[in-house]
Amino acid sequence: MRIQLRFLIALTLASTCILGVAAEEVDVAGKYSAAHAAANQLPRLHSLLISQGDDLVFEEYYNGRNSSRPANMKSASKSVISALVGIAIDKGIIDSVDVKVAEYFPELIAASDDVQKQQITIENLLTMQSGLETTSNRNYGKWVLSDNWVAFALNQPLVAQPGTRMLYSTGSTHLLSAILTKASGMSAKQFAQENLSSRLGFSMSYWPTDPQGIYFGGNDMEMTPLQMLEFGRLYLNDGLKDNEQVISKAWVEGSHKPRARSPRGQGRFYGYGWWLRDLAGMQVPVAWGYGGQLIFVVKELDLVVVATSESTPGASRRGHLGSLYDLIEEHVLLPAAAQQLSGL
Repeated sequence: MRIQLRFLIALTLASTCILGVAAEEVDVAGKYSAAHAAANQLPRLHSLLISQGDDLVFEEYYNGRNSSRPANMKSASKSVISALVGIAIDKGIIDSVDVKVAEYFPELIAASDDVQKQQITIENLLTMQSGLETTSNRNYGKWVLSDNWVAFALNQPLVAQPGTRMLYSTGSTHLLSAILTKASGMSAKQFAQENLSSRLGFSMSYWPTDPQGIYFGGNDMEMTPLQMLEFGRLYLNDGLKDNEQVISKAWVEGSHKPRARSPRGQGRFYGYGWWLRDLAGMQVPVAWGYGGQLIFVVKELDLVVVATSESTPGASRRGHLGSLYDLIEEHVLLPAAAQQLSGL
């Protein structure tokens, strides 16, 4: 990977007039002036934060936002749910990713005539390969208006054999929240507070529940951008915080391993609750949320990047996400890589 990165940067530095990436975009102090200029052109952007190792090297807020205002992480919440599952497995609360989902919901799955549905595992939920019809997109409204979100998700028909095809579905991560609740004997929010957020130095904020009181697994969790940065740093540091193992290194590495090919475009994969996207010649893990709630963990550059954006629909949403990815690739990742290469 490092050889590939060096080759890419060599090509990049030889063609800065094409990519618009110049050496002056990054100074020794780590100031990202070009990124800031590009960010000011995005009317939906709320924040852009860059961490190099343990140092916060860039922190700016846009369009009237500030550091204290929490962001609705939308589906970036799925990466947090994955972390909670990993912690539960580390603690022996859940045996492994191979446990069958039916063990936690025998009253809902045992009556099913479809034997394949009884073979769905926790890993299948983590990788969006349960085979169940999605509860997102066209089915999202019906799902969240139902009386029982867990039952609705499990009652969806199988449209693929479990473990064979990625079908993006927030119902899958909500089932993980329900499993955490059953396995731990506490709410997912309490489990997160005791085992994750408090160890990162903050308290869990607003997080809605379903009609049964199960915390929404995979959407609408709130954190401030700085808290999102701390979560990303945890993964950058292989699960360590202040020399304590919050999540096992094996879980971090396993989460960022490509396990399913995304149907959303070439060069995109999915791990355990994390997207993997080709950026700047690297395969970068990304916690992704609707509208532009993003956490990038770039181990090759010892970098974490957080961006938050307006999460409600609107005419200005069109093109925002693409512009945001371009900003981060061209004005953060490539310049940081060039700076790293110049110091080798």
